[in-house]
Amino acid sequence: MNNNITGGVIWKQLLLFFFPIWFGTFFQQLYNTADAVIVGNFVGKGALAAVGTTAVVQNLLVGFFVGVASGASVVISQYYGARKGVEVQRAVHTAMAMALLGGVGIMLIGFAASRWALSIMNTPADVMEDAVLYLRICFLGMVPSLIYNMGTGILRAVGDSKRPLYFLICASLTNIVLDVVLVAILGMGVAGAALATVASQCVAAGMTVMSLTHTTACYRFVPSYLQLDKEMVEKIVRIGLPAGLQSVMYSLSNSVVQASINSFGTDVVAAYTAYGKIDSIFWMTMNSFGLSITTFVGQNFGAGQYDRVKKGVRQCALMAFVATGMLMAVTLLFGSVLFRLFVQDAPVIEQGVEILHYVVPFWPTYVLIEILSGSVRGAGDSLIPMIMTSIGVCVTRILWVLTVVATVWHTLIGALACYPISWSLTSLFFLVYYLQGGWLRRRIRIREAGEERQPA
Repeated sequence: MNNNITGGVIWKQLLLFFFPIWFGTFFQQLYNTADAVIVGNFVGKGALAAVGTTAVVQNLLVGFFVGVASGASVVISQYYGARKGVEVQRAVHTAMAMALLGGVGIMLIGFAASRWALSIMNTPADVMEDAVLYLRICFLGMVPSLIYNMGTGILRAVGDSKRPLYFLICASLTNIVLDVVLVAILGMGVAGAALATVASQCVAAGMTVMSLTHTTACYRFVPSYLQLDKEMVEKIVRIGLPAGLQSVMYSLSNSVVQASINSFGTDVVAAYTAYGKIDSIFWMTMNSFGLSITTFVGQNFGAGQYDRVKKGVRQCALMAFVATGMLMAVTLLFGSVLFRLFVQDAPVIEQGVEILHYVVPFWPTYVLIEILSGSVRGAGDSLIPMIMTSIGVCVTRILWVLTVVATVWHTLIGALACYPISWSLTSLFFLVYYLQGGWLRRRIRIREAGEERQPA
């Protein structure tokens, strides 16, 4: 099941890794989108807005942990590429222990802070109660959610991107069936949608744990071996913490944008929610390329194949730009049709199409952020990318909304303009940082120095 990507034709190896991740992410988005489609059609635009306004709050806490967990994927992929099985074992059990503890912590914090978080985001009063209910139920499923995320991160780190796909297909089908039963048939509203999501996460987590416990490879998970190995925790946190903080900054900046969007009323919030489900096809594609290049760089860097690292980055970036162009064409051509999948309310569709026509043409300005940040993170360099992203994306968006939108351009387009501006600025940061090459030379020196300190 493992795909050792330190050999073979580069673009083929990247695509062999990319497509299972993409289809897996597609099914993950499918069960998230199913909530919006069924709630929007069977409950109404108010419930659709309630579901949509909770996403930023969930991403704030979950995104932090998933960012930290990415450090585990990098560490495991480098050890796996270097054929260090004992270190892989230690990293796997430390990572799963972190997932368990992180899930409990996020569940407690999220459940307690849901209403407060939604209130400071200017959530419309007519959707507040539904939003609080949906969010609290979703937070009850944090333990299986984080176990799934960490477990599939381990599988992808060793080159197995197929089994995570199978798990997500099963979880997606579970969610869709339960959405229909609980929302459309039993009329449980947003609570039914949230319960369906939690149940699907339990299915995905269970399958992931079973796959890790039943393998004979060096990354086998034995529950009784769960531990927080101090050395591994330090390595994982050193690489993953900047990514986690970067995710927090993303979520905070997006919460500021969401609060600005919320000020335009329920129709705009519902339209923005539907647009978010439509443009998720772009984000999941870029994220899949980013995960692919991170693992590719991690394994090849661990094997000392530095020229192959550079070639892989160039080819992955080219494929990502081509994919972006194709997605833009389809989305712009069929935008209004896609909105009707979520809601039949004409004013909401009109607002949604306006959002789509403004934001989608700027998608190419984001591509380099995902590819280049994934590349340097795969080599273990995560601090500088975090700083560049925090300034270029997060700080820029917050300043834009709090100054320009709040004073001179308080319109929907004014709020949305923060996206292309922040993407373009951050892409420029990453392009300069990547091309000057100091990051790779520095990581090579650190790696070689570490090998010299290993006992003979």
